[in-house]
Amino acid sequence: MIKVEGLKKQYKEAVVLDVEALEIPKSECFGLVGNNGAGKTTLFRIMLDLVRASAGKVTFEGNDVSKSEDWKSRVGAYLDEHMLLSYLTPDEYFETLRKIYRLSEEDLKLHLENFKELFNDEILGKKKYIRDLSKGNLKKVGIAAAMMGHPEAVLLDEPFENLDPSSQNRLKKLILQSKENSKITFLISSHDLNHVTEICDRIVLLEKGKVIKDLNEKALMSEELNTYFGV
Repeated sequence: MIKVEGLKKQYKEAVVLDVEALEIPKSECFGLVGNNGAGKTTLFRIMLDLVRASAGKVTFEGNDVSKSEDWKSRVGAYLDEHMLLSYLTPDEYFETLRKIYRLSEEDLKLHLENFKELFNDEILGKKKYIRDLSKGNLKKVGIAAAMMGHPEAVLLDEPFENLDPSSQNRLKKLILQSKENSKITFLISSHDLNHVTEICDRIVLLEKGKVIKDLNEKALMSEELNTYFGV
């Protein structure tokens, strides 16, 4: 589904990303881990054509993301709060997205019903602007928005950050259910090793822009990552 070939991002003399080859198949829950500055967010931004690569390419179903627009309607993402329309309430924001995605009111209702536990009666119907929400609730709105419009792939950068333990567990359950029921491919970048090893089928360790490990043996993931990070 998603293929990275000879990808490099360089700022003057500094190479911040250098990934020779990477393939992410359909319906995989793909985890991306690494220390600060490893290149995780840069990789996601290039995948979404928010940043142009210095060399190489990323393709989605064979289409170069930097040369095509077709893939954009099939990919959802939430990287940070700057992707939200902060001057709207969550209700207004979801209604705006409903019209963009040409969904029916019933479609939107059914979609948001999936997030009832995660929202915990703190998001909808409160007449509170997105800019005034807590960090955790901003994240909940962003994730729900990323999964609208029946995407085939969803990219989430640090989705568990700022969520309380109950919300973290609800989000894990939601991701696993969506992967199972809707066959969504998830790409999840996170510093939380416990959460990614629990829900991901595969984890790639990025360090100084390079792929150091590509792990797909569930039983060995935690041990290898904990050893690498000295946990």
